[in-house]
Amino acid sequence: MLRIVTDGAADLLPAWEKEYGIDTIPVNILFGEKSYLQGVELDNEGFYKLVDESKRVPKTSQPSPHQFVEFYRKVAQKGDTILSIHITAKLSGTYASAIAAAEELKGEFNIIPIDSACGSLGIGLMCREARKLERAGKSVEEIVKYVEDIKSKVRVILTLDTLEYAKMSGRVGTLQAALASVLNVKPIAVLRDGVLNMTEKVRTRKAALDRVIEIAKEEYGNSPVYMAVVHSRDLKSGQALLDDAKSHFNAKETMINDLSISIAANLGPGTVGLILYPIE
Repeated sequence: MLRIVTDGAADLLPAWEKEYGIDTIPVNILFGEKSYLQGVELDNEGFYKLVDESKRVPKTSQPSPHQFVEFYRKVAQKGDTILSIHITAKLSGTYASAIAAAEELKGEFNIIPIDSACGSLGIGLMCREARKLERAGKSVEEIVKYVEDIKSKVRVILTLDTLEYAKMSGRVGTLQAALASVLNVKPIAVLRDGVLNMTEKVRTRKAALDRVIEIAKEEYGNSPVYMAVVHSRDLKSGQALLDDAKSHFNAKETMINDLSISIAANLGPGTVGLILYPIE
């Protein structure tokens, strides 16, 4: 049987885990000396409540190889093939942990770790499409080839409302260099080929949301896409972005979802983004 595993940095719509048989290994959220499993011991609202109360931004850490070994054994049966699709290896060690666990379990399961070079709902959509291909009768080899081919074409374009979280996380590439000298701007960060870089700085929230759409339009034109909006504690801005974007793209399906707390912890509340996933 084919099992599909991802991690807490891959946003899934609420129904997808059950509908498409996707299992999510939680990311570790570290508040001082205390560690929480994302989505198991700490949900989104609980996370923001802790941030508000402590006035501190937590650290995140990838699941360890040992946590992966335990998780694979929990969700699969001996002899199963496990397609394990994870957040870009350039931002997290999750993929490396999956590889180490796959090596340890070589005789038990056929585990295929994949670096998605992506994040958020981009990974969620990869997992969903992988399951749809399996249900359509495609082989594991064909599914892996599809994921490897599509990952460079998926784009995540985000605008941050505050620089504080990114400043503390150190996970945003060239964004760091600009932080000290730039105040009161809305940066736009693009995840491309596994790297999250700040591409522009815009003065107002409205201008930033407009520019997110423009950047995506320059890349996708009128090509058919799945279009997703993610937001961190800002449904209003997320919905406004989705409503506006609908008139600009040839979107066969649209969706909106909370940004996972493992990503929000590094980018901050108020982060809103557009994810375009080509339909081939």
